[in-house]
Amino acid sequence: MDALSTLLAGFGLAGSLIVAIGAQNAFVLRQALRREHVGVVVALCAGFDALLMGAGVAGVAAAVGRHPAALDAVALAGAAFLGWYGVGAWRRAWQPGALHAAAAPSQPRARVVAQTLAVTLLNPHVYLDTVLLVGAVGARQPTEWRPLFLAGACAASLSWFVLLGFGGRWLAPLFARPAAWRVLDALVGSTMWLLAAQLVAGVARH
Repeated sequence: MDALSTLLAGFGLAGSLIVAIGAQNAFVLRQALRREHVGVVVALCAGFDALLMGAGVAGVAAAVGRHPAALDAVALAGAAFLGWYGVGAWRRAWQPGALHAAAAPSQPRARVVAQTLAVTLLNPHVYLDTVLLVGAVGARQPTEWRPLFLAGACAASLSWFVLLGFGGRWLAPLFARPAAWRVLDALVGSTMWLLAAQLVAGVARH
């Protein structure tokens, strides 16, 4: 794996994890449709993703750095999680949902910030996705390429939230179509299985 493929691996993994239908994405879309504090919401969502993913990559790498065999165990656990996530994505592809933004009255910036923090930090899946999964895959990269992997992951998060926040008004009809999510979930499931296979292959070579 070279530098470019490492960057793309980070982008692909984070992108696959972040695009699932959920409370955070629905909240960002709602703010986009209302054109209400969108910049703050996008910055908070992408910023916390970057912090958590950075902590995951650094923390997992540091925790197992003195025990190389543990890194293989973490990688295999990450592969299992990715495989399981891939199965979930393919199930959603067969029975697709849609992303709708519920109407809500205008709110002050402080309340929007509080709601953004709630949908971001009170969701247990965010820690599984960013700290554990991204951390496990990132720690598996060569030391000098971990920053590239993390940069790719952060770029995927920022790109998604910018797209959803600032393009949501025009993209809302697409996000409301189950067929669009069927294609997206199929791509997500395939990406997760590919990354899981790469992790297992890396352990086998090691």
